[in-house]
Amino acid sequence: MAQNSKPENTTIKIVIDSAANRMIKKPLIHSTSIVLVYQGKEFIGHYGELEKGKNNCPDNETIYEIGSLSKTFAGTLAAKAVCEKKLNIEDEVQKYLPQNYPNLKYGKQPLLVKHLLSHTSGIPNMLPFEANTILQNFTNHDTPAKINQLFKNYGQKDFLRDLHKVKIDTVPGYKYSYSSAGTQLLAFILEKVYKTKYEELLTNFIAKDIAMQNTKISLSNQEAKRLAVGYHSDNNVITSPMPQLPWGASGNMKSTIPDMAKYIKFQLKNNKIAAESHKTIVKFDDEFSIGYLWNIATDDKKLGTFYIHHGGVPRSQCYIYIIPKYDLGAFIITNQSGTNTAKVMEDTLNEIFEKITQTGNNG
Repeated sequence: MAQNSKPENTTIKIVIDSAANRMIKKPLIHSTSIVLVYQGKEFIGHYGELEKGKNNCPDNETIYEIGSLSKTFAGTLAAKAVCEKKLNIEDEVQKYLPQNYPNLKYGKQPLLVKHLLSHTSGIPNMLPFEANTILQNFTNHDTPAKINQLFKNYGQKDFLRDLHKVKIDTVPGYKYSYSSAGTQLLAFILEKVYKTKYEELLTNFIAKDIAMQNTKISLSNQEAKRLAVGYHSDNNVITSPMPQLPWGASGNMKSTIPDMAKYIKFQLKNNKIAAESHKTIVKFDDEFSIGYLWNIATDDKKLGTFYIHHGGVPRSQCYIYIIPKYDLGAFIITNQSGTNTAKVMEDTLNEIFEKITQTGNNG
């Protein structure tokens, strides 16, 4: 029987091209960008057209909205604060708040920072509360406009006001309940810890530690011209960008494919900060745990333990995978956001991983 050998670079590119070209033939999907980092080498591909019939393929200059992948950056910043002994995840959230929030506890159990990092706080997904009702009908064509209108004048003071109305209905630390609002609150805490605005804190960290120069929350007018257009659900009219949320930590980051390659390499190198961010905070079952806002798939038969996050806004969806067993990482994005988009991307990446790991090895 032939011994396993590492796949050749040309083979990897063919595998990616083949899977991506199949993906853009799926209903509603007409473009994708993919970066794969495998054993230190990066493979970048752009496919299709951002606007059907315009022949405008995305490229390395294209800026994408990466949605909730923003949360992994917030988690990494929290890990940095822990490594620098500026933050203890066992701290009570109340310690950092400007007013008293007696509602942020269940019985005698107060909310702790680790509950925000692990989506076990019991804080609802979104503040204001109305956003949760709107998002229940995500595929409705008027949903993006409703969300934009809701957040048009909704700032940090409004968030902190609405936080008083939150009711914690279960013991924190056990039940997984996804909370973008919890990540926004984490950003507020990081501002207090570092005495620096979150956006500045984030931009400085990723520029200095990861050399990501094209990743940010707010774009200049020139940068905004490079922002990918996108489509929501089965609507063939271009959708407006994601509205600015308070702090922007839960879903407002934008990035390019070369910058996401740098982020993957940073996570795979697993230095002190990355390693801290990958630590398990809560284990929910034998297959699923959570770290510093990283979803952790544990002991997968093929890929081992790996770190994953999905990002979605009304006009794009993406995935990031960090797979230490094979020194492998991937980021995929498409400028379409509907009910089947995530599944299409998962299938595409699984096809790529299957073929690479069949011929590859893990050292």
